[in-house]
Amino acid sequence: MTNTLATRIVLPDVPPPGGPYSHGIAVSGAGTWLHIAGQVGMAVDGSVSSDFEAQAQLAWTHLVAVLRAADMDVSHLVKVTTFLTDGSDVRRLGSVRAMFLGEARPASTLLVVRALAHPAWRVEVEASAFRPG
Repeated sequence: MTNTLATRIVLPDVPPPGGPYSHGIAVSGAGTWLHIAGQVGMAVDGSVSSDFEAQAQLAWTHLVAVLRAADMDVSHLVKVTTFLTDGSDVRRLGSVRAMFLGEARPASTLLVVRALAHPAWRVEVEASAFRPG
């Protein structure tokens, strides 16, 4: 079944989905909901820096690119979920988040997990956003 109110977002400047999913799904109605798949610090060419801050900045750069593709920005974020593989990275994550979020304060959840889908990934960020109208 196809939902004609939902628009798939897959961007050429964000690493391609590694399976049957989209970078984001925008749903129109009284407003537009955007659900953004987990973004990681992997470059389009598949390379991954070992540096946590570089990975976190790239993951957030990808997330913002998906927002922009749906005519949104960080002020439209409603919920952000971040997964880290090392709890000692929490403080560095905060400075990266602050750089991208500015004054936006979406509801947020932070989880420290044993591993992500690729052993080199240290951070993954997923989000939901809403644009009224």
